[in-house]
Amino acid sequence: MRLEIDYIILRYLQMELKAPFTTSFGTFQTKEFILVEAVDSNGVSGWGESVAFSAPWYSEETVKTNWHMLEDFLIPLAFAEPIDHPSELSKRFGAIRQNHMAKAALEGAVWDLYAKRLGVPLYQALGGTKREIEVGVSIGIQPTVDELLRIIERYVTQGYRRMKVKIKPGWDVGVIREVRRVFPDVPLMADANSAYTLADVERLKALDEFGLMMIEQPLAADDLVDHAQLQPLLKTPICLDESIRSFDDARKALHLGSCRIINMKIGRIGGLQEAKHIHDLCREHGVPVWCGGMLEAGVGRAHNIAITTLENFTLPGDTAASSHYWERDIIVPEVEVHNGLIRVPDAPGIGYEVDRRQVERYTQFAKVYRRSLPA
Repeated sequence: MRLEIDYIILRYLQMELKAPFTTSFGTFQTKEFILVEAVDSNGVSGWGESVAFSAPWYSEETVKTNWHMLEDFLIPLAFAEPIDHPSELSKRFGAIRQNHMAKAALEGAVWDLYAKRLGVPLYQALGGTKREIEVGVSIGIQPTVDELLRIIERYVTQGYRRMKVKIKPGWDVGVIREVRRVFPDVPLMADANSAYTLADVERLKALDEFGLMMIEQPLAADDLVDHAQLQPLLKTPICLDESIRSFDDARKALHLGSCRIINMKIGRIGGLQEAKHIHDLCREHGVPVWCGGMLEAGVGRAHNIAITTLENFTLPGDTAASSHYWERDIIVPEVEVHNGLIRVPDAPGIGYEVDRRQVERYTQFAKVYRRSLPA
C-alpha cells in the first residue's frame, strides 16, 4: 500500500506536569516536546511525538535539535520517495547518524497513518496480540521518605502492578529499606539513571537483600563492559535503559552478559521498527523486555501501549494513566488504568483521537512542510 503524504506539521508544545518529577539528573516541571502530524492526500492524519527533553540530560538530543533534524533532514527524506511501508523509513534514515528521538517521532506518525489506511489498530499492524497490558508507575525522588511512602500507598491502592523508585547516592539503600519495611510484598524496582560507578559495588550489592525485580541502569549511559562486570556480582537483575540505543547495542549487551532485562523506549532506539527487532532478539534469548516512559503526552503514550502488546513485553511498563502526569491530556479518551491494566484500544491507528483544541492550547508555534514533487 502506497502512502502519499501531502504535508507534515511540526508543533512545539509545552505542558505543565501536575507535580515536579525528579531523577538523579534533574527535575522537570514543564514538558516541552514536538508533535508530528503527517497528512495524506485523503486528509487522514498520522501522529507521532518526540520524547526529547529541553536539555541534554537523558541523551544528547533536545527539543531544538529534534526540530532541526526533522526540518532539515528527516522530512525531506520522507518526501524523497514513495513510502509503501513504515519499515522503509528506518533504512532511509540510516544515512543520518543517531538522532533517534527525532527519527522515532516521524516514523511513529507514519506508522499511525499506515494503520489508519489499513483500517486496523496500530498494535495489530505491529504484530501485537494482547488486548490489555500490565502497567506500573515511576516515582521520582521525593523531598522526604515519608512523602515517597505516601505516594507509593496511593498507587498501590489504585492497583498499579509495579513501583519504580528513582535512586541516587545518598537516596538509595536506606530509602529502599524503608519502602520494603512498609510494603514488603509490592513488586519493586530501583532506577539509578547512571548515577553510580564500579566504585559503588558494595552499595549496589546492599540492594540485593530487598528482593527487587531489577536495578535499572546503575552505571554510565554509554557502558556495556562495566555492566557486564557488575551483573555477576549482584543477585538482582540489571536492566539496561540508556545503554541500549539500537539492535546492535542489545545484541552486544546480551553477548557480554551486561543485563538480564531490557527497558524498551521507542524514542531512545529510533522507532517502532527497531523496537520490533530488539523485541524479537530478546525473545530468542529468553530476556524479558518492558516499555519505559519519557513523561509522554497522549500520543507518545498511545504508541507505548501499542508496542507493549508484543508477546515478549512480559513485565509491567511505565505507561501510567494520563491523570498521573497531566491535568488534561491531548487525546480522547485519556489513557486510563484499572487495577493495573490498560485496555488496548481497537480503533484504527493509535486508537485515540487527538484533541485538537487541547493541542492548540499547548502549542507555542507550528510549521507546515509540503511535498513539493509528486510521490
